[in-house]
Amino acid sequence: QVQVVESGGGLVQAGGSLRLSCTVSGLTFGEYAMGWFRQVPGKEREMVLCINVSGGYTSSAGVVEGRFTISRDNSNNVLYLQMERLKAQETAMYYCAADRSWHALTSSPYKPTYWGQGTQVTVAS
Repeated sequence: QVQVVESGGGLVQAGGSLRLSCTVSGLTFGEYAMGWFRQVPGKEREMVLCINVSGGYTSSAGVVEGRFTISRDNSNNVLYLQMERLKAQETAMYYCAADRSWHALTSSPYKPTYWGQGTQVTVAS
């Protein structure tokens, strides 16, 4: 059974930092492209950053302006999202996703095979 579990969300002041983690089990982590997405109520889920299987290529929807960094630890089956200089409008539920297909992961309407349950990030202004 595949499990995708996010952690690290919480309340932070605008301008602050957070690091999200996503622990994956039940699949061969190194064979899956991984990504972070976010969603606020009433809006569509948007891609934040995605990373390929080796970690050598990332894709961004251009919404984080270089303030966020995605990385992966294939030895421990963990995906990370380091977020810096957070803005109040980035308050959202952040989701981790996995798919063997880079296209499926990074192309709207974003239907990767596996999603986590999300971790809430709240940025206070």
